[in-house]
Amino acid sequence: MSWNTPKPDDRSDNVRKIQDTVTNTIGNMEAAEESLPFSDGRQREAIKQKNARREESIEGLRKEIIDESNAKKNGYSDNF
Repeated sequence: MSWNTPKPDDRSDNVRKIQDTVTNTIGNMEAAEESLPFSDGRQREAIKQKNARREESIEGLRKEIIDESNAKKNGYSDNF
């Protein structure tokens, strides 16, 4: 019987991946804003609420980028 060992945690490109997520989220927000003139009242409110949640997510992601950058600067291994 062979045991599967977990792969080491490769954090070497986390900052890039998080930045890509921020960029995609901003694009989704912009697309949603462009659809507002064509939306009815309920849809418009749902879009505004979703974009507010996206803003919160972006704030958290930006903090995570800072944390990842600091971890890399402080010499934490890319492979845990």
